[in-house]
Amino acid sequence: MIGKLTGVLEMRGQDHVLLDVRGVGYIVYVSERTLMQLPGRGEVTALYTELVVREDLMQIFGFPTLIEKEWHRVLTSVQGVGAKASLAILGALGPDGVARAIALGDSAALRKAPGVGPKLAQRIANELKDKAPALMSLVETTPAATSHDTDWTPAPEPAATTPTPTLTPSTATADAMSALANLGYGPADAASAVAQAQAMAPEADVSALIRAALRLLAPKG
Repeated sequence: MIGKLTGVLEMRGQDHVLLDVRGVGYIVYVSERTLMQLPGRGEVTALYTELVVREDLMQIFGFPTLIEKEWHRVLTSVQGVGAKASLAILGALGPDGVARAIALGDSAALRKAPGVGPKLAQRIANELKDKAPALMSLVETTPAATSHDTDWTPAPEPAATTPTPTLTPSTATADAMSALANLGYGPADAASAVAQAQAMAPEADVSALIRAALRLLAPKG
């Protein structure tokens, strides 16, 4: 299994790139969003990858973060969602947008992806709703794979310093959901409330997310 590739970006296609990894060229299919995030031709980049092997075909799909790769794995577990459809969804919404759409049961948001019709969007929302809380609580503590990898470059370069971890939206989401769970709310309800709160205030910190989510979860009447 090829889990990650680091190399020189030699060519960009409409839905793929060619990475030169120590003289071996790998064609890696990526979403439109990922394609826009990658550096210029001739620069070193890295992608987390998923290798798909079929009887008559082998393809590699690339992702800038491990969380996005995990969402790809979960999306393709739904009947009717192939690798290309998953990339279209992730390209249209990004992993955070996918998490919010599924937690909220928002099939209309999923239909923004090219080739995803109403029935398939509804199936994705229904089948993955219970899996959204666990994925929303994942926190990535390492830099994105698309950043330059200083462990290997075509020519020696000074070692880069490791960035200081900061509170990311994923961290705030995880902490807010954990707090709601401690208060006795179920994972699905907590995920839905936090997703709604984050959609209304994307830059909110943990405390603000918890307060907003509690207001949404409070009995109406």
